[in-house]
Amino acid sequence: MNFIISGKNIDVTAGLRSAIEQKLGKLERYFTPDTDIIVTLSVEKGRQKIEVTIPVMGTIIRSEQVSDDMYVSIDLVEEVIERQLRKFKNKLIAKHQEGGHFKDAFSEIEEDETDDEIKIIRTKRFGIKPMFPEDACVQMELLGHSFFVFCNAETDEVNVVYKRKDGAYGLIEPEF
Repeated sequence: MNFIISGKNIDVTAGLRSAIEQKLGKLERYFTPDTDIIVTLSVEKGRQKIEVTIPVMGTIIRSEQVSDDMYVSIDLVEEVIERQLRKFKNKLIAKHQEGGHFKDAFSEIEEDETDDEIKIIRTKRFGIKPMFPEDACVQMELLGHSFFVFCNAETDEVNVVYKRKDGAYGLIEPEF
């Protein structure tokens, strides 16, 4: 695995680098040696944040964790990534796809946790009317939701607006 570690408002010390490589190194059993693990450390207003991104087979496995201590954040992010890998493995097996960036042993690891299986428990249907992204944000707020799907009046494509953790809004547009 190739670790790409960078820092924003923080110096990546040898101790931090060692802790990251040791903790995330446990994931080595899942990936081939040429897999990149992109790690970004940052400090904002006393919050210690770590972001880990692993591009795999056209998809991205990603986690972002924040705490008062960077070493705690590293522990938390490793747990989340491992949980995501179990879900991803189940998805691969269900679709009978080959592992690509994964070692053969990854698909042979037995799982005793069935809680991680993705289950859709409700389907909702609704009409989508054209509106501007700002109007969609207002509609989302009125409904009390954290995201809102709409047809963008400017592009005539289906978009999603969402409320970010920092209170700002985000817009997701399709890319073809």
